[in-house]
Amino acid sequence: MHSRMRTLTAAALLAGAVTVLPALPAHAAGSVVKVTGSQGNWQLQVDGSPYQVKGVTWGPSPADAARLLPDVRSLGANTIRTWGTDASSKPLFDAAAANGIKVVAGFWLQPGGGPGSGGCTNYVTDATYKSTMLAEFTKWVQTYKDHPGVLMWNVGNESVLGLQNCYAGTELENQRNAYTTFVNDVAKAIHRIDANHPVTSTDAWVGAWTYYKRNSPDLDLYAVNSYKEVCGVKQAWEQGGYNKPYIITETGPAGEWEVPNDANGVPRQVGDQAMADGYTNAWNCVTGHRGVALGATVFHYGTEYDFGGHWFNLTPAGERRKAYYAVKRMYGGNTAGDDLPPTVSVPAVADASAVPAGKEITIQAPATDPEGDPLSYEVLWGGKYVDGGGGLLSVASGPLGSGTIRATTPAKTGVWILYVKVKDGRGNVGVEQRSVRVVPPPVSGTDVAQGRPTSASTFQNDNWGGCPCTAALATDGRNDTRWASSWADPQWLQVDLGAVKQLKHAQLVWETAYGKAYTIKVSDDGQTWRTAYATSTGDGGIDDFDIAASGRYVRLEMSQRGTGYGYSLFHFGVYA
Repeated sequence: MHSRMRTLTAAALLAGAVTVLPALPAHAAGSVVKVTGSQGNWQLQVDGSPYQVKGVTWGPSPADAARLLPDVRSLGANTIRTWGTDASSKPLFDAAAANGIKVVAGFWLQPGGGPGSGGCTNYVTDATYKSTMLAEFTKWVQTYKDHPGVLMWNVGNESVLGLQNCYAGTELENQRNAYTTFVNDVAKAIHRIDANHPVTSTDAWVGAWTYYKRNSPDLDLYAVNSYKEVCGVKQAWEQGGYNKPYIITETGPAGEWEVPNDANGVPRQVGDQAMADGYTNAWNCVTGHRGVALGATVFHYGTEYDFGGHWFNLTPAGERRKAYYAVKRMYGGNTAGDDLPPTVSVPAVADASAVPAGKEITIQAPATDPEGDPLSYEVLWGGKYVDGGGGLLSVASGPLGSGTIRATTPAKTGVWILYVKVKDGRGNVGVEQRSVRVVPPPVSGTDVAQGRPTSASTFQNDNWGGCPCTAALATDGRNDTRWASSWADPQWLQVDLGAVKQLKHAQLVWETAYGKAYTIKVSDDGQTWRTAYATSTGDGGIDDFDIAASGRYVRLEMSQRGTGYGYSLFHFGVYA
């Protein structure tokens, strides 16, 4: 998974221009890395000495390696893992070697990243793609094979699983066999160039090892990304009758795809302590498979400041969390004199299932610090379950004392993740979060449009995005159903109130596809119309405005879209 973390895209691989890199210093020499031993009693050796992989996956730019890898080393880590290798990798390899760290150097293949990832290559028929990738990978092996920063080569990431997004049935089996056969071709080619470094291939579930066992005999060891189920890898290896050791190339706390949903219907995100415990438990299970599991690179040493970063990063925005110190303890780093992060409670709000949009709310999130450091708060909102984006919105907040803070809610409805971050001024942070369902702010009076006959110029009549999205869904009183038009101007949406009503307010709750210019008109007979409201500066979200009009029919006429899509409304409320 986690294709966004790789340092090389498939498109960059395909570019494939030969790049001349500066020569290594004369004194630099690559290590000889071997998998030694026999069935169930293997060992990784570097220059003849035992080597247990104690690592982290690497997210920052290679340009930041010289600055950040000393911190990685302070964890007691000896290894980092990447997802791609190209000309930009040299500063990373150089900095790794300078800090006594070695690199599991990745090569990216489509469809990498497991479930949900794109790029459907046909491994049965696409000889051009395979020859291009083979040439690309061997070029970089030739370039870096003598670099002291290299530990091993890792071909592909979760593609055996990811092929299920491209194929099914017999063809899926054919593709998986062809993919793992190609991985073996790459492994043989690497070995011809570089006899001093092992070759592995990562996938997302141990079922992929069946294909590697059948089709990839030239791999020196296996690799798998496993989170919640990492403690079951040992049993799966034993039951599968495998005859090679393995490393865990991603692990940590349970992922969002592995946890139950909360009361708002979204995955229950792990908190600071559970996150730290997830790393410790995973490492204990890896080290418990003696003679077979040769170590792990835990996910993730990254500074990304987004949804995924707050679920998995040891150092989001460069700030150290409890999990950072858990990894330091399990890898044997020097913990003397460490100043530890604050502990913050899961934030509490008055009604997490109905928080009004765009309003200031009070949040209870008491925090303590082990060293008694003075603390500061930051409030962020994450919209992954609203619009699919991973970004976070930091909002102005103010303390009221005793762990009580106030902050403004997002203007867009849906289930948001509320993050409360507490910082100690020493580079440490405590993070807790909860989901909050943001709903339209309440309007006094009766919504006389709710449940009434509603029609529209067009509606989206397909199975994309929760549709069909008929006109009636804008007036059904729910905030999770919507009307959506075709992608063209103009459009209209009309409701029959059943009788002439005196109207005082309207509320429009837009989906992403909003109206920039629109007019609300009223009519007593559905023929002669009077304008009650008009704007040409709509910006989406929730539009709340008073009107002073009467009529039986209310019509929303939209003349300019705010996006390249059509128009889409969760709610068209008219109040009397």
